[in-house]
Amino acid sequence: MLAGVVVLVGCGRDAAVDGGHDKPVPVTTQVIKSREWNDSLKALGTAKAHESVTLTAKVSDIIEGVHFESGQRVVAGQPLVTLKEDAQQAALAQAEATFNEADQLYKRQQELADQQLIARSAIDAQRALRNAAQGRVRQMRSDISDRTIRAPFSGVLGIRQVSPGALTTPTTVIATLDDIESMYVDFQVPEVDLASLQVGDKVVGSTSAWPALKFEGQVETIDARIDAQTRAVTVRAVFANADHKLRPGMLIDVELYQPSRQALVVPEIAVVQVGRESHVYRVKADDTVEQVPVELGVRRDGDVEVREGLASGDRIVVDGVGKLRSGLKIDDGASADAKPGAAVPAARAAAQ
Repeated sequence: MLAGVVVLVGCGRDAAVDGGHDKPVPVTTQVIKSREWNDSLKALGTAKAHESVTLTAKVSDIIEGVHFESGQRVVAGQPLVTLKEDAQQAALAQAEATFNEADQLYKRQQELADQQLIARSAIDAQRALRNAAQGRVRQMRSDISDRTIRAPFSGVLGIRQVSPGALTTPTTVIATLDDIESMYVDFQVPEVDLASLQVGDKVVGSTSAWPALKFEGQVETIDARIDAQTRAVTVRAVFANADHKLRPGMLIDVELYQPSRQALVVPEIAVVQVGRESHVYRVKADDTVEQVPVELGVRRDGDVEVREGLASGDRIVVDGVGKLRSGLKIDDGASADAKPGAAVPAARAAAQ
């Protein structure tokens, strides 16, 4: 009698185990469809001002006045520094007096020439003297103008490097001036990607100074030459910078987005990576799964492009792939298409 009980208990255990194998595995699935997708390239670039110059004087002289402060915004043509010009003003007055005298004498001789009282050669000589005196006046006015350093364009000045009374020379740095209303970022792209580059492509930049911000720009120029050493082409993107957060010299992480195209995109968590091979679990009509090798493309923001292996309309397992193998039956408690925010947690809870 005891032996019969033992046999019955053993049979009950086998039945329970077999029933466990037949129990569907709780997962979350998703039907994949084609959608717009952008390939992207990542690179490091350096920010440059739209216009940038180091201000110096054209002549050597004593600084008479400094008319700006460090970090000040200035407009084109605004006086920044004036040099002493007493000697030049005196020379200008002398040149003007010489010109006036030569001009009056030329006019008198012109009247006499009209009356044929002097030779034509005499008036030609006087005209030459008058023109030379006039050129001297222009030269002195230009010399005086060189003693006022003006902003060549509107922008933001750097730190002031000079003071009144100091001797400045053409090599003396007065300040830097940058137009940073818009910024250039130059970065290099491998030669193999040259054919996919286009002027106007979208560019997104980020910097460690503002890690939470994304700066949007676009490709403005693609260099005409390939660097023979690096086999890369330099690309210049332009970014609007009205808030002046980007500064010249910043290191910028650049992501270049190429024109949109249709692609099959799946969540990265649906992909199982084994060595160099990748596969997903596709759901068959009888709710069993099969392992499908796939070729992957660009990964971005938790998604990955599937280039080969799947077709639009295929239903794949998104969450719970770690418990699967080909031929197992699944229980899709909540589809990722129906409840994108709650489906994954539900499947995970069921798995636990």
